[in-house]
Amino acid sequence: MPTVNVYSMSGRKTSTMELSEAVFGIEPNKTVMHSAVINYLANQRQGTQSTKTRTEVSGGGKKPWRQKGTGHARQGSTRAPQWTHGGIALGPKPRSYRFALPKKVRRLALKSAFSSKVAAGEMLVLSKLTLDEIKTKTMVSMFAALKAEGKILLVLPENDEKAILSTRNIPGVKTALVNTLNVYDVLNCDKFIVVKDAVAQLEEVYK
Repeated sequence: MPTVNVYSMSGRKTSTMELSEAVFGIEPNKTVMHSAVINYLANQRQGTQSTKTRTEVSGGGKKPWRQKGTGHARQGSTRAPQWTHGGIALGPKPRSYRFALPKKVRRLALKSAFSSKVAAGEMLVLSKLTLDEIKTKTMVSMFAALKAEGKILLVLPENDEKAILSTRNIPGVKTALVNTLNVYDVLNCDKFIVVKDAVAQLEEVYK
């Protein structure tokens, strides 16, 4: 059964915690995690790129020269793709890049991501997160005490406005709730910090 250290906000190790083998101790499935990341990135695309075809650009109603006898190739419009200011042939049009993964695949991908973070020693548990006021300096000091550098993902058990507003101006730090976690954010962070109450929720949801 995997274990992680539990720390206070001051960076002091208070205890160790055993994690669920079914959620944090499985063999990571790289193929499934890759599919989940591709799915997440595809679903973020707006798909609003657009080009005009020859029917949409202005002009080109008149035949530029007569069909025969000029020595030129025959042309019916100055808005064909080979002309300057002509329409674009086979250009992109607005479309949706979204696609869905099966529920079992999504769950396996998240559990694989959790397990990979535990195996790499990049996950730590925070015993409690309490803030008296919205204070970025407090969160910066906490991350420094925990020796958390680079990209940090902080998982909260509930919507804590003080914590969210206190971290949003810190470069590289992202907050998430248990029900908003995704594989991309978990794998993309250098330090995966989970509040103790959120660990229990994760084990309940994904066991």
